[in-house]
Amino acid sequence: MINKVLIANRGEIAVRVARACKRLGLRSVAVYSLADKSSEHVRVADEVICIGPAPAAQSYLNSAALLEAAKHSGADGVHPGYGFLAERADFAEQVEQAGLVWIGPSPETMRTMGDKVAARRTATAANVPVLPGSPEAVADPVEGESIAAEIGYPVLVKAAAGGGGRGMRVVETPERFRERFETATEEARLAFGDGRLYVERYLQRPRHVEIQILGDGKGRTVHLGERECSIQRRHQKLVEEAPSAVVGETLRAEMGACAVTLAESVGYAGAGTVEFLLDEDGGYYFMEMNTRIQVEHPVTEMVVGVDLVAEQIAVGAGERLAIDSVEMRGHAIECRINAEHPETFRPSPGTINHLRWPTGPGVRIDTALYEGYAFPPFYDSLMAKLIVWGIDRPQAIARLERALDQTKIEGLDTTLDFHRRLVGTRAFREARLHTSLVDEMLSEPETDFRARDQSEPANP
Repeated sequence: MINKVLIANRGEIAVRVARACKRLGLRSVAVYSLADKSSEHVRVADEVICIGPAPAAQSYLNSAALLEAAKHSGADGVHPGYGFLAERADFAEQVEQAGLVWIGPSPETMRTMGDKVAARRTATAANVPVLPGSPEAVADPVEGESIAAEIGYPVLVKAAAGGGGRGMRVVETPERFRERFETATEEARLAFGDGRLYVERYLQRPRHVEIQILGDGKGRTVHLGERECSIQRRHQKLVEEAPSAVVGETLRAEMGACAVTLAESVGYAGAGTVEFLLDEDGGYYFMEMNTRIQVEHPVTEMVVGVDLVAEQIAVGAGERLAIDSVEMRGHAIECRINAEHPETFRPSPGTINHLRWPTGPGVRIDTALYEGYAFPPFYDSLMAKLIVWGIDRPQAIARLERALDQTKIEGLDTTLDFHRRLVGTRAFREARLHTSLVDEMLSEPETDFRARDQSEPANP
Protein backbone atom coordinates (compact mmCIF):
# COMPACT_ATOMS: atom_id res chain seq x y z
CA MET A 1 0.00 0.00 0.00
CA ILE A 2 1.07 3.57 -0.69
CA ASN A 3 -0.55 6.49 1.10
CA LYS A 4 2.12 9.18 0.84
CA VAL A 5 4.68 9.66 -1.95
CA LEU A 6 7.97 11.48 -1.59
CA ILE A 7 8.91 13.02 -4.96
CA ALA A 8 12.69 12.81 -5.29
CA ASN A 9 12.88 15.47 -7.97
CA ARG A 10 12.04 19.07 -8.83
CA GLY A 11 10.48 21.29 -11.49
CA GLU A 12 7.81 20.26 -13.96
CA ILE A 13 8.08 16.50 -13.37
CA ALA A 14 7.67 16.99 -9.62
CA VAL A 15 4.53 19.05 -10.34
CA ARG A 16 3.32 16.29 -12.66
CA VAL A 17 3.81 13.58 -10.04
CA ALA A 18 2.17 15.65 -7.30
CA ARG A 19 -0.93 16.10 -9.45
CA ALA A 20 -1.08 12.36 -10.21
CA CYS A 21 -0.92 11.69 -6.48
CA LYS A 22 -3.82 14.07 -5.87
CA ARG A 23 -5.84 12.31 -8.56
CA LEU A 24 -5.21 8.99 -6.83
CA GLY A 25 -6.09 10.36 -3.39
CA LEU A 26 -2.50 10.15 -2.11
CA ARG A 27 -0.53 12.78 -0.22
CA SER A 28 2.63 14.13 -1.83
CA VAL A 29 5.88 15.31 -0.27
CA ALA A 30 8.06 17.73 -2.22
CA VAL A 31 11.77 18.08 -1.53
CA TYR A 32 13.60 21.25 -2.43
CA SER A 33 17.02 22.84 -2.37
CA LEU A 34 17.52 26.36 -1.06
CA ALA A 35 17.52 27.55 -4.68
CA ASP A 36 14.06 26.05 -5.16
CA LYS A 37 12.34 27.43 -2.08
CA SER A 38 9.85 29.34 -4.25
CA SER A 39 9.49 26.69 -6.97
CA GLU A 40 6.05 25.67 -8.19
CA HIS A 41 6.56 22.05 -7.16
CA VAL A 42 6.90 23.25 -3.57
CA ARG A 43 3.60 25.11 -3.90
CA VAL A 44 1.53 22.21 -5.21
CA ALA A 45 2.67 19.44 -2.86
CA ASP A 46 0.88 18.60 0.39
CA GLU A 47 4.11 18.71 2.42
CA VAL A 48 7.58 20.13 1.76
CA ILE A 49 11.04 19.42 3.13
CA CYS A 50 14.31 21.23 2.43
CA ILE A 51 17.11 18.80 1.62
CA GLY A 52 20.14 21.06 1.23
CA PRO A 53 21.87 23.90 -0.62
CA ALA A 54 21.57 24.67 -4.32
CA PRO A 55 24.21 22.34 -5.84
CA ALA A 56 22.52 19.09 -6.92
CA ALA A 57 25.26 16.99 -5.35
CA GLN A 58 24.25 18.40 -1.96
CA SER A 59 20.49 18.16 -2.51
CA TYR A 60 18.76 16.25 -5.29
CA LEU A 61 21.65 13.80 -5.66
CA ASN A 62 22.07 13.42 -1.89
CA SER A 63 20.49 10.02 -1.28
CA ALA A 64 20.95 10.22 2.49
CA ALA A 65 19.07 13.53 2.63
CA LEU A 66 16.27 12.14 0.50
CA LEU A 67 15.89 9.02 2.62
CA GLU A 68 15.88 11.11 5.79
CA ALA A 69 13.17 13.31 4.27
CA ALA A 70 11.09 10.24 3.47
CA LYS A 71 11.49 8.94 7.01
CA HIS A 72 10.72 12.33 8.59
CA SER A 73 7.59 12.84 6.49
CA GLY A 74 6.24 9.34 6.97
CA ALA A 75 6.20 8.67 3.22
CA ASP A 76 5.83 5.05 2.22
CA GLY A 77 6.70 5.43 -1.48
CA VAL A 78 9.38 7.27 -3.48
CA HIS A 79 8.85 8.47 -7.04
CA PRO A 80 12.15 9.51 -8.69
CA GLY A 81 10.79 11.35 -11.76
CA TYR A 82 13.48 11.50 -14.46
CA GLY A 83 17.12 12.56 -14.21
CA PHE A 84 18.99 12.91 -10.92
CA LEU A 85 18.71 9.51 -9.16
CA ALA A 86 15.89 8.08 -11.29
CA GLU A 87 18.06 5.40 -12.90
CA ARG A 88 20.47 4.76 -10.04
CA ALA A 89 19.97 1.17 -8.98
CA ASP A 90 21.86 1.74 -5.74
CA PHE A 91 19.41 4.47 -4.71
CA ALA A 92 16.43 2.23 -5.55
CA GLU A 93 18.03 -0.44 -3.39
CA GLN A 94 18.49 1.99 -0.49
CA VAL A 95 14.82 3.00 -0.76
CA GLU A 96 13.69 -0.62 -0.55
CA GLN A 97 16.10 -1.40 2.28
CA ALA A 98 14.54 1.49 4.20
CA GLY A 99 11.19 -0.29 3.96
CA LEU A 100 9.77 2.07 1.33
CA VAL A 101 8.19 1.35 -2.05
CA TRP A 102 10.37 2.25 -5.02
CA ILE A 103 8.03 3.43 -7.77
CA GLY A 104 9.95 1.96 -10.65
CA PRO A 105 11.48 -1.30 -11.83
CA SER A 106 13.56 -3.44 -9.49
CA PRO A 107 17.20 -2.50 -8.82
CA GLU A 108 18.25 -5.69 -10.61
CA THR A 109 16.33 -4.69 -13.74
CA MET A 110 17.76 -1.18 -13.58
CA ARG A 111 21.30 -2.52 -13.37
CA THR A 112 20.81 -4.83 -16.34
CA MET A 113 19.10 -2.35 -18.63
CA GLY A 114 21.04 0.69 -17.37
CA ASP A 115 24.33 -0.85 -18.46
CA LYS A 116 24.27 -0.56 -22.24
CA VAL A 117 26.55 -3.55 -22.77
CA ALA A 118 24.37 -5.75 -20.56
CA ALA A 119 21.26 -4.33 -22.25
CA ARG A 120 22.61 -5.21 -25.70
CA ARG A 121 23.38 -8.71 -24.48
CA THR A 122 19.84 -9.04 -23.06
CA ALA A 123 18.29 -7.75 -26.28
CA THR A 124 20.30 -10.22 -28.35
CA ALA A 125 19.16 -13.08 -26.12
CA ALA A 126 15.55 -11.93 -26.60
CA ASN A 127 15.99 -11.91 -30.42
CA VAL A 128 15.62 -8.13 -30.59
CA PRO A 129 17.67 -6.68 -33.50
CA VAL A 130 20.81 -4.80 -32.45
CA LEU A 131 23.39 -2.91 -34.46
CA PRO A 132 26.66 -4.73 -35.17
CA GLY A 133 29.16 -3.88 -32.46
CA SER A 134 31.27 -5.06 -29.58
CA PRO A 135 29.54 -7.72 -27.45
CA GLU A 136 31.26 -6.42 -24.31
CA ALA A 137 32.88 -3.21 -23.13
CA VAL A 138 36.08 -2.46 -25.02
CA ALA A 139 39.23 -2.72 -22.93
CA ASP A 140 41.39 -0.18 -24.76
CA PRO A 141 41.70 1.80 -28.02
CA VAL A 142 43.61 -1.00 -29.74
CA GLU A 143 40.78 -3.48 -29.23
CA GLY A 144 38.30 -0.78 -30.25
CA GLU A 145 40.17 -0.08 -33.48
CA SER A 146 40.08 -3.78 -34.34
CA ILE A 147 36.32 -3.98 -33.80
CA ALA A 148 35.72 -0.76 -35.76
CA ALA A 149 37.70 -2.11 -38.70
CA GLU A 150 35.62 -5.29 -38.62
CA ILE A 151 32.17 -3.60 -38.60
CA GLY A 152 33.20 -0.69 -40.85
CA TYR A 153 33.32 3.08 -40.44
CA PRO A 154 31.70 5.29 -39.36
CA VAL A 155 31.30 3.90 -35.84
CA LEU A 156 29.98 5.20 -32.56
CA VAL A 157 31.92 4.87 -29.32
CA LYS A 158 29.45 5.07 -26.48
CA ALA A 159 29.48 5.03 -22.69
CA ALA A 160 28.33 1.74 -21.20
CA ALA A 161 26.75 3.63 -18.29
CA GLY A 162 24.62 6.76 -18.29
CA GLY A 163 23.07 8.56 -21.23
CA GLY A 164 21.99 11.97 -22.45
CA GLY A 165 24.64 12.05 -25.16
CA ARG A 166 27.59 12.19 -22.76
CA GLY A 167 30.48 9.81 -23.31
CA MET A 168 29.49 9.41 -26.95
CA ARG A 169 31.51 10.20 -30.07
CA VAL A 170 31.12 9.48 -33.77
CA VAL A 171 34.33 8.28 -35.44
CA GLU A 172 34.36 8.72 -39.21
CA THR A 173 37.83 7.39 -40.03
CA PRO A 174 40.48 5.13 -38.44
CA GLU A 175 42.80 8.14 -37.98
CA ARG A 176 40.36 9.74 -35.54
CA PHE A 177 39.54 6.63 -33.51
CA ARG A 178 42.06 6.86 -30.69
CA GLU A 179 41.45 10.55 -30.06
CA ARG A 180 37.65 10.16 -29.98
CA PHE A 181 37.86 7.02 -27.86
CA GLU A 182 40.00 8.70 -25.23
CA THR A 183 37.79 11.82 -25.17
CA ALA A 184 34.64 9.73 -24.73
CA THR A 185 36.29 7.63 -22.02
CA GLU A 186 37.21 10.70 -19.98
CA GLU A 187 33.79 12.28 -20.46
CA ALA A 188 32.05 9.08 -19.37
CA ARG A 189 34.31 8.76 -16.33
CA LEU A 190 33.57 12.33 -15.23
CA ALA A 191 29.83 12.10 -15.90
CA PHE A 192 29.06 8.61 -14.61
CA GLY A 193 32.11 7.46 -12.65
CA ASP A 194 32.47 4.71 -15.24
CA GLY A 195 34.70 5.12 -18.29
CA ARG A 196 33.78 1.86 -20.03
CA LEU A 197 32.84 2.19 -23.70
CA TYR A 198 31.51 -0.07 -26.41
CA VAL A 199 31.67 0.30 -30.17
CA GLU A 200 28.80 -0.09 -32.64
CA ARG A 201 28.00 0.74 -36.24
CA TYR A 202 26.93 4.36 -36.72
CA LEU A 203 23.82 4.92 -38.79
CA GLN A 204 23.89 8.17 -40.72
CA ARG A 205 20.63 10.15 -40.66
CA PRO A 206 18.54 7.51 -38.86
CA ARG A 207 15.22 8.10 -37.17
CA HIS A 208 14.99 7.73 -33.41
CA VAL A 209 11.75 5.92 -32.55
CA GLU A 210 10.90 4.59 -29.11
CA ILE A 211 8.20 2.29 -27.75
CA GLN A 212 6.46 3.09 -24.47
CA ILE A 213 5.79 0.04 -22.31
CA LEU A 214 4.01 -0.64 -19.03
CA GLY A 215 4.58 -3.79 -17.01
CA ASP A 216 3.38 -4.98 -13.63
CA GLY A 217 6.15 -7.50 -13.00
CA LYS A 218 3.44 -10.15 -12.53
CA GLY A 219 3.11 -11.42 -16.04
CA ARG A 220 1.42 -8.57 -17.88
CA THR A 221 3.28 -6.13 -20.11
CA VAL A 222 1.76 -3.91 -22.82
CA HIS A 223 3.12 -1.38 -25.27
CA LEU A 224 1.40 1.94 -25.90
CA GLY A 225 2.73 2.66 -29.36
CA GLU A 226 5.70 4.68 -30.49
CA ARG A 227 7.11 8.18 -30.28
CA GLU A 228 9.25 9.86 -32.91
CA CYS A 229 12.21 11.56 -31.20
CA SER A 230 14.45 12.34 -34.18
CA ILE A 231 14.62 16.11 -33.62
CA GLN A 232 17.78 16.30 -31.52
CA ARG A 233 20.82 18.44 -30.93
CA ARG A 234 23.94 16.74 -29.60
CA HIS A 235 21.85 13.67 -28.78
CA GLN A 236 19.45 15.75 -26.68
CA LYS A 237 15.80 15.51 -27.74
CA LEU A 238 14.08 18.79 -28.59
CA VAL A 239 10.76 17.77 -30.19
CA GLU A 240 8.80 14.52 -29.91
CA GLU A 241 5.60 13.29 -31.50
CA ALA A 242 3.28 10.32 -31.49
CA PRO A 243 2.71 8.40 -33.62
CA SER A 244 5.66 8.41 -36.02
CA ALA A 245 4.73 9.39 -39.55
CA VAL A 246 6.67 6.42 -40.98
CA VAL A 247 5.52 3.66 -38.63
CA GLY A 248 2.49 1.78 -39.89
CA GLU A 249 0.45 -0.83 -38.06
CA THR A 250 2.65 -3.75 -39.13
CA LEU A 251 5.92 -2.13 -38.06
CA ARG A 252 4.30 -0.83 -34.85
CA ALA A 253 3.15 -4.32 -33.94
CA GLU A 254 6.58 -5.78 -34.71
CA MET A 255 8.57 -3.18 -32.74
CA GLY A 256 6.00 -3.26 -29.93
CA ALA A 257 6.30 -7.04 -29.66
CA CYS A 258 10.10 -6.73 -29.44
CA ALA A 259 9.78 -4.12 -26.69
CA VAL A 260 7.34 -6.27 -24.71
CA THR A 261 9.48 -9.39 -25.09
CA LEU A 262 12.56 -7.50 -23.90
CA ALA A 263 10.71 -6.02 -20.91
CA GLU A 264 9.27 -9.39 -19.92
CA SER A 265 12.69 -11.01 -20.13
CA VAL A 266 13.81 -8.85 -17.20
CA GLY A 267 10.53 -8.94 -15.25
CA TYR A 268 9.87 -5.26 -15.87
CA ALA A 269 7.54 -3.40 -13.49
CA GLY A 270 6.40 0.17 -14.14
CA ALA A 271 6.78 2.55 -17.08
CA GLY A 272 9.75 2.17 -19.39
CA THR A 273 10.87 3.03 -22.90
CA VAL A 274 12.64 0.82 -25.42
CA GLU A 275 14.52 2.99 -27.90
CA PHE A 276 15.25 2.03 -31.49
CA LEU A 277 17.05 3.50 -34.49
CA LEU A 278 15.34 3.16 -37.87
CA ASP A 279 17.47 3.18 -41.00
CA GLU A 280 16.40 4.50 -44.39
CA ASP A 281 15.50 0.99 -45.56
CA GLY A 282 13.00 0.40 -42.77
CA GLY A 283 15.27 -1.72 -40.59
CA TYR A 284 15.15 -1.11 -36.83
CA TYR A 285 17.74 -1.74 -34.15
CA PHE A 286 17.63 -1.70 -30.36
CA MET A 287 19.58 1.19 -28.89
CA GLU A 288 18.82 1.27 -25.16
CA MET A 289 16.09 1.11 -22.54
CA ASN A 290 15.18 3.93 -20.18
CA THR A 291 13.96 2.51 -16.88
CA ARG A 292 11.90 5.52 -15.81
CA ILE A 293 9.23 7.92 -16.99
CA GLN A 294 10.42 9.90 -20.01
CA VAL A 295 10.35 13.67 -20.45
CA GLU A 296 8.24 13.13 -23.57
CA HIS A 297 5.60 10.88 -21.99
CA PRO A 298 2.78 13.46 -22.51
CA VAL A 299 2.57 12.83 -26.27
CA THR A 300 1.76 9.19 -25.59
CA GLU A 301 -0.79 10.18 -22.95
CA MET A 302 -2.46 12.51 -25.44
CA VAL A 303 -2.95 9.81 -28.10
CA VAL A 304 -3.81 6.79 -25.93
CA GLY A 305 -5.64 8.44 -23.00
CA VAL A 306 -3.61 6.73 -20.27
CA ASP A 307 -2.11 8.54 -17.25
CA LEU A 308 1.35 6.98 -17.27
CA VAL A 309 2.42 8.44 -13.93
CA ALA A 310 -0.74 7.18 -12.22
CA GLU A 311 -0.09 3.73 -13.72
CA GLN A 312 3.48 3.84 -12.38
CA ILE A 313 2.23 4.56 -8.89
CA ALA A 314 -0.49 1.89 -9.08
CA VAL A 315 2.02 -0.77 -10.15
CA GLY A 316 4.37 0.38 -7.39
CA ALA A 317 1.52 -0.15 -4.92
CA GLY A 318 1.28 -3.76 -6.05
CA GLU A 319 -1.72 -3.51 -8.37
CA ARG A 320 -1.94 -5.64 -11.48
CA LEU A 321 -1.93 -3.81 -14.78
CA ALA A 322 -5.52 -3.39 -15.94
CA ILE A 323 -4.64 -2.39 -19.52
CA ASP A 324 -4.74 -5.09 -22.20
CA SER A 325 -4.04 -2.91 -25.22
CA VAL A 326 -4.52 0.66 -26.42
CA GLU A 327 -5.50 2.41 -29.60
CA MET A 328 -3.56 5.44 -30.80
CA ARG A 329 -5.96 8.23 -31.73
CA GLY A 330 -4.92 11.41 -33.50
CA HIS A 331 -1.48 12.98 -33.37
CA ALA A 332 0.45 14.79 -30.61
CA ILE A 333 3.62 16.89 -30.76
CA GLU A 334 5.74 18.18 -27.87
CA CYS A 335 8.25 21.03 -27.91
CA ARG A 336 10.72 21.29 -25.05
CA ILE A 337 11.06 24.96 -24.16
CA ASN A 338 14.45 25.58 -22.58
CA ALA A 339 16.04 28.61 -20.94
CA GLU A 340 18.64 28.83 -23.70
CA HIS A 341 19.54 31.20 -26.51
CA PRO A 342 17.57 30.07 -29.59
CA GLU A 343 20.64 30.08 -31.85
CA THR A 344 23.63 29.31 -29.63
CA PHE A 345 21.73 27.20 -27.04
CA ARG A 346 23.72 28.94 -24.32
CA PRO A 347 21.95 28.56 -20.91
CA SER A 348 20.03 31.67 -19.88
CA PRO A 349 18.82 31.72 -16.27
CA GLY A 350 16.90 34.79 -15.12
CA THR A 351 13.61 36.09 -13.76
CA ILE A 352 10.33 35.60 -15.63
CA ASN A 353 8.87 39.11 -15.77
CA HIS A 354 6.05 38.28 -18.21
CA LEU A 355 4.44 34.93 -18.97
CA ARG A 356 1.55 33.95 -21.23
CA TRP A 357 0.61 30.40 -22.12
CA PRO A 358 -1.45 29.44 -25.18
CA THR A 359 -5.06 28.33 -24.99
CA GLY A 360 -7.44 26.52 -27.28
CA PRO A 361 -8.44 22.95 -28.08
CA GLY A 362 -5.79 20.26 -27.90
CA VAL A 363 -3.20 22.35 -26.01
CA ARG A 364 -1.40 21.16 -22.86
CA ILE A 365 1.40 22.81 -20.88
CA ASP A 366 3.57 20.87 -18.40
CA THR A 367 5.63 23.39 -16.45
CA ALA A 368 6.72 24.74 -13.10
CA LEU A 369 7.02 28.35 -14.32
CA TYR A 370 5.04 31.33 -13.08
CA GLU A 371 5.38 35.06 -13.56
CA GLY A 372 8.03 36.45 -11.21
CA TYR A 373 9.83 33.11 -10.85
CA ALA A 374 13.63 33.30 -10.80
CA PHE A 375 14.74 30.44 -13.04
CA PRO A 376 17.88 29.05 -11.35
CA PRO A 377 21.23 28.36 -13.04
CA PHE A 378 22.00 25.18 -11.11
CA TYR A 379 19.92 22.55 -12.92
CA ASP A 380 18.63 21.45 -16.31
CA SER A 381 17.45 24.26 -18.57
CA LEU A 382 14.02 22.74 -19.29
CA MET A 383 11.33 25.33 -18.53
CA ALA A 384 8.20 23.79 -19.95
CA LYS A 385 6.78 21.29 -22.38
CA LEU A 386 4.24 22.58 -24.88
CA ILE A 387 2.11 19.70 -26.15
CA VAL A 388 -0.62 19.82 -28.78
CA TRP A 389 -3.04 17.22 -30.09
CA GLY A 390 -4.89 17.10 -33.41
CA ILE A 391 -7.00 14.62 -35.31
CA ASP A 392 -4.02 14.16 -37.65
CA ARG A 393 -0.48 15.48 -38.07
CA PRO A 394 -1.39 18.51 -40.23
CA GLN A 395 -3.92 19.69 -37.66
CA ALA A 396 -1.44 19.11 -34.82
CA ILE A 397 1.15 21.22 -36.69
CA ALA A 398 -1.38 24.00 -37.25
CA ARG A 399 -2.26 24.01 -33.56
CA LEU A 400 1.42 23.93 -32.63
CA GLU A 401 2.18 26.97 -34.78
CA ARG A 402 -0.66 28.88 -33.18
CA ALA A 403 0.38 27.79 -29.67
CA LEU A 404 4.01 28.80 -30.24
CA ASP A 405 2.92 32.20 -31.52
CA GLN A 406 0.68 32.72 -28.47
CA THR A 407 3.38 31.76 -25.94
CA LYS A 408 5.28 34.64 -24.34
CA ILE A 409 8.13 34.22 -21.87
CA GLU A 410 10.02 37.42 -21.15
CA GLY A 411 12.99 38.18 -18.93
CA LEU A 412 15.44 35.60 -20.30
CA ASP A 413 16.34 33.84 -23.54
CA THR A 414 14.26 30.81 -24.55
CA THR A 415 14.21 28.34 -27.41
CA LEU A 416 10.74 29.44 -28.55
CA ASP A 417 12.11 31.10 -31.69
CA PHE A 418 14.05 27.94 -32.55
CA HIS A 419 10.84 25.92 -32.41
CA ARG A 420 8.98 28.47 -34.52
CA ARG A 421 11.68 28.25 -37.16
CA LEU A 422 11.80 24.45 -37.05
CA VAL A 423 8.05 24.01 -37.43
CA GLY A 424 8.16 26.24 -40.52
CA THR A 425 10.66 24.07 -42.36
CA ARG A 426 9.58 21.90 -45.24
CA ALA A 427 11.47 18.93 -43.80
CA PHE A 428 9.48 19.05 -40.56
CA ARG A 429 6.14 19.59 -42.23
CA GLU A 430 6.75 16.70 -44.61
CA ALA A 431 8.01 14.50 -41.72
CA ARG A 432 11.39 14.00 -43.39
CA LEU A 433 13.03 13.66 -40.00
CA HIS A 434 16.36 12.24 -38.89
CA THR A 435 18.75 12.76 -35.99
CA SER A 436 21.02 15.14 -37.94
CA LEU A 437 18.23 17.44 -39.12
CA VAL A 438 18.81 20.15 -36.49
CA ASP A 439 22.56 20.23 -37.15
CA GLU A 440 21.87 20.66 -40.86
CA MET A 441 19.25 23.32 -40.17
CA LEU A 442 21.59 25.33 -37.96
CA SER A 443 24.49 25.11 -40.42
CA GLU A 444 22.56 26.41 -43.44
CA PRO A 445 21.13 29.87 -44.13
CA GLU A 446 17.73 30.41 -42.59
CA THR A 447 16.17 31.15 -45.98
CA ASP A 448 17.04 27.64 -47.16
CA PHE A 449 14.92 26.18 -44.39
CA ARG A 450 12.07 28.67 -44.26
CA ALA A 451 10.34 27.36 -47.38
CA ARG A 452 6.92 26.26 -46.26
CA ASP A 453 4.55 23.72 -47.76
CA GLN A 454 2.33 25.15 -50.44
CA SER A 455 -0.54 23.07 -49.14
CA GLU A 456 -2.78 24.57 -46.49
CA PRO A 457 -2.66 22.94 -43.03
CA ALA A 458 -5.81 21.44 -41.57
CA ASN A 459 -8.18 23.76 -39.74
CA PRO A 460 -6.79 24.06 -36.21
